[in-house]
Amino acid sequence: MTQTVELPLWLFVLIVGFAAVTFASHFLFPSVRWFFRRRLERAVARLNKRLERPIEPFKLARRHDMIQRLIHDPQVAQAAADHAAAEGIPDNVAFEQVRRYAREIVPGFSAFAYFGFAIRAARLLSNAVYRVRLGHQDEQALRAIDPNATVIFVMNHRSNMDYVLVTYLAANRSALSYAVGEWARVWPLSRLIRAMGAYFIRRRSRNDLYRKVLAAYVRLATRGGSTQAMFPEGGLSLDGGLAPPKLGLLKYIVQGYDPEGRDVVFVPVALNYDRVLEDKILTSAARDPERRFRARIGLVALRLLRQLWLWVTGGYHRSGYAGVNFGRPLSLAGFGAGSEGDITKMLAQELMERISAIVPVLPVPLIAAILLRHGPLSRAAVEHRLKQLVAAMPLAYVHIPRDNLAYATEAGLRQLLRRGLVTEAGGKVLPVEGRQELLAFYANSIRHLLPDTGELPGM
Repeated sequence: MTQTVELPLWLFVLIVGFAAVTFASHFLFPSVRWFFRRRLERAVARLNKRLERPIEPFKLARRHDMIQRLIHDPQVAQAAADHAAAEGIPDNVAFEQVRRYAREIVPGFSAFAYFGFAIRAARLLSNAVYRVRLGHQDEQALRAIDPNATVIFVMNHRSNMDYVLVTYLAANRSALSYAVGEWARVWPLSRLIRAMGAYFIRRRSRNDLYRKVLAAYVRLATRGGSTQAMFPEGGLSLDGGLAPPKLGLLKYIVQGYDPEGRDVVFVPVALNYDRVLEDKILTSAARDPERRFRARIGLVALRLLRQLWLWVTGGYHRSGYAGVNFGRPLSLAGFGAGSEGDITKMLAQELMERISAIVPVLPVPLIAAILLRHGPLSRAAVEHRLKQLVAAMPLAYVHIPRDNLAYATEAGLRQLLRRGLVTEAGGKVLPVEGRQELLAFYANSIRHLLPDTGELPGM
């Protein structure tokens, strides 16, 4: 036992390395993880005291644990068995597909990433790009929501800035969990988005097994009280107007709702912009027979770098106003009371009606609608038409900057002239030839609110 054993240096280093890894994994790492976990729990407890809706334990669960819970869900297990029988493949192969789907869907929420980075970045970016205006919100109704209910913000989808704006404006309410599409599955963006609590979905998937796994996750998140945000339209508006709702995620929520458990409360949110950063891409996609939105990550990065260069050189101007309104909440328990059968379609229609009623009316959409309807006008005539149009929309939530129609006219025209969508000639403002498609894109955002005095050209 006391004899000297000679070993090659490389073998000795290998043995010491294995011993160090074993010690760290069995003794050191668990202690370190426990130490940081305790610090995180105390930080979250302090954070929850200032949030209107505290972060639920479901959102704070470890990602590995949530994946295991999802793949062992009875309904998912049955779906995997049915899939294996239908495809003639071994059960373990189907189960591995379920595991892959679960790893793709389940987020890895980090309170530090969300409240330490995302909120600050969202506030900085929102105010750097737009003059942000939080308009209508029924504060009393929002505060009256059952504290134990699952809250789901449902929004119209105008721009990818929607995520940023609502994250910023809802910062004092709770941490939102978004359903995001394939565009966000780009490294390293995907890791950051997952850390912010978003879950990835394949919007065009027709795979029944995948849908079962996604439905199970949505059911678990809803029953676990996770505050969510979703776009009933499914994707970005290509023509600027509101699109018919898609029923996928709403159907999963309705089917997974337990009348004996938590209520589910939907909060309508409506957004609008004086400039949508992706407007040219979206209108081009509207002309494409496949209606596909193709915005490569490199293109987005180049546009951001261009804006940064303009800021450095003193040529940067903000893109007008961005408005956000919060509407009257809708309780799923109350809406479904006394109804028989699937209420998903009725629910989607009601939510879209509540969203459409509170869409912010901003200067650029108003002036775009006026010029498309009336043709070339002097600045004084544009202001006069603007006054008439606002008076004819008494129930709409119109944002007039500084409560001054002359300033609102100037602000809207400044944006349109800077973008080259209109020009001035002979003392009159008129649409630029070939750019009416973009003007219609902005006018379409408030088309459903305009008085019915004839269709707008290009709409």
